[in-house]
Amino acid sequence: MKRYNTPHRSRVIKTRLTEEEYAEFSERVTLCKMSQAEFIRQALIKSSIRPVITVSPVNDELLSAVGKLTAEYGKIGGNLNQIARCLNEYGAPYNALSQEVRAATAELAALKFEVLQKVGEAVGNIQTYQL
Repeated sequence: MKRYNTPHRSRVIKTRLTEEEYAEFSERVTLCKMSQAEFIRQALIKSSIRPVITVSPVNDELLSAVGKLTAEYGKIGGNLNQIARCLNEYGAPYNALSQEVRAATAELAALKFEVLQKVGEAVGNIQTYQL
């Protein structure tokens, strides 16, 4: 009895194809002059599957709105920093107001971070896969 030096393959993979998909698959197998099993093994080993992020028109609108919101946060933060700088220059009479402006600036920065984080979670989870 002749022995072949091939690995023992015990796992089976099953899938269903449409008539069009099967015709494409059969044509590729024929062109490559190999068995269906070997074609699938080569496809698994030699091809790379890259994740593709799919953005729908709704997400485009969301990203645009968040971009505008982020720009507004930046402007407001800049204005608060200018106010805080002026208050710090004049000192004692405005210490209480200065503290409030610093607190507002910190809250604004935290809110900006939270919004960007939530949008990243919402948009980053939409994926399709392309061969």
